Amino acid sequence: MKTIILFLTILMTAMAQQNFNFEDFFIDKTLRIDYHHTGDASMELVTLDQMYQYDIWAGNLKNLVDNFNNGAYYYKIYDAASGKLIYSKGFDSYFKEYQTSDDGINGIKKSYHESAIIPFPKNKVKFSLEKRDKQNKLNEIFSSEIDPANYFIIREQVLDKSVKVYREIYNGDPHTKVDVVILGEGYTEKETAKFEKDLKRFANLLVSHAPFNKYKNSFNIYGVLKLSEESGTDEPGAGIYKNTALNSTFYSLGSERYLLTEDNKSMRDAAAHVPYDAIYIMVNTPRYGGGGIYNFYCTFVSDNQFSDYIFLHEFGHSFGGLADEYYTSDVAYNEFYPKGVEPVEPNITYLMDKENIKWKSFLSPGIEIPTPWEKEDYDKMDLAWQSKRREMNKKIAELKRSKAPQDQINKLQEEYNEMDKLHSREVDSYLKKSKYYGKTGAFEGAGYSSKGMYRPMLDCLMFSKGSKPFCNVCESRVAEVIKHYTE
Repeated sequence: MKTIILFLTILMTAMAQQNFNFEDFFIDKTLRIDYHHTGDASMELVTLDQMYQYDIWAGNLKNLVDNFNNGAYYYKIYDAASGKLIYSKGFDSYFKEYQTSDDGINGIKKSYHESAIIPFPKNKVKFSLEKRDKQNKLNEIFSSEIDPANYFIIREQVLDKSVKVYREIYNGDPHTKVDVVILGEGYTEKETAKFEKDLKRFANLLVSHAPFNKYKNSFNIYGVLKLSEESGTDEPGAGIYKNTALNSTFYSLGSERYLLTEDNKSMRDAAAHVPYDAIYIMVNTPRYGGGGIYNFYCTFVSDNQFSDYIFLHEFGHSFGGLADEYYTSDVAYNEFYPKGVEPVEPNITYLMDKENIKWKSFLSPGIEIPTPWEKEDYDKMDLAWQSKRREMNKKIAELKRSKAPQDQINKLQEEYNEMDKLHSREVDSYLKKSKYYGKTGAFEGAGYSSKGMYRPMLDCLMFSKGSKPFCNVCESRVAEVIKHYTE
């Protein structure tokens, strides 16, 4: 009975139609609403900061209400006079991740800066933030009336004249395109040409990979470069700190590969030089790492042997709202997906109703659910590498921290890179030998959980490193999101 009710609720949401025109409630400009998100695992507080008006609204003029039912949060805009929902967007946040960290659970309160980007309203609106509870039901946690005539809204868009802007790929009207901005981070003045080369490479990579290649004419890709005083990014575990434009850092939430920035304001100020639907931060470093937060931003590194993979994988998170499908690597979260509650992400499931799995339409004919696979041997192989990887990265960080000779650091780093590459190939070879490779079923091991969580296919860009496609479930969702912005 619960399954039927849930299905009907999702169906009604998906069928909801926008029965108004953009011009009824908005003008073709952007309102950026900055706010502080403060708390720990057991409480949170939202307080407004500042608001800004930008010259153009980058988003679609027709698809203003988000019916994807994804993300831990939604921000929703209601017309104050009628109470009508006129704009919404699901998203995840850095604060939500902090809540599941050890510090958050231990009651250490922290504040994060966030932004809601909405079309500029004609009249007074209610700005509402909703968050999912333990049953994944959305509940309002904050609301405030916003008057577009408020003289405290900063209307003079003062752009930084030192910032360089590039139209790397441009196909026309932002209202009918996916507008992606790639922000340069950790590039000095002497590295401007390198940024331009890196920008071209990754812009072309995006529109050549499925499903983006099918919609390559639906993308505008911009580059924005605010020069940094120093090259690279922070590596706190290695005692390395750099003066960079966006204040990015490895070891985010204590995870040595997690590369993020807490400087939302600098990021948004830089991105404001162009119309944007999605933000990439390209970090000028060869060290492995990245991060992606749904409808917030994603990061990737420019010069690692797996940079192409990181670039696409993290965009899967931030743009497509896809979950990680791996489960053997270390993460900074505790019980990110509560047991007994079906995740909202489209590509993982607790398989609570195997007769109505969320990707039922994609299942291979006659496939067994759950689908058996050679998991035990895979786990032994991959967990052994994860242990070795942690040990080697710890040693590299120690050498950097102790100011060891650079050739000694380079030698160990090269050894690590080679072993990492060989392991990736070993994983690919192992999975391809399975009789279930290329089939869609329900394979145990996903979403940071070895047991009880399932993914659609044995391998996917969201599961393991390397040059590979999204699985068909992930590819389908990404295509749906592209259409949301362009049709």
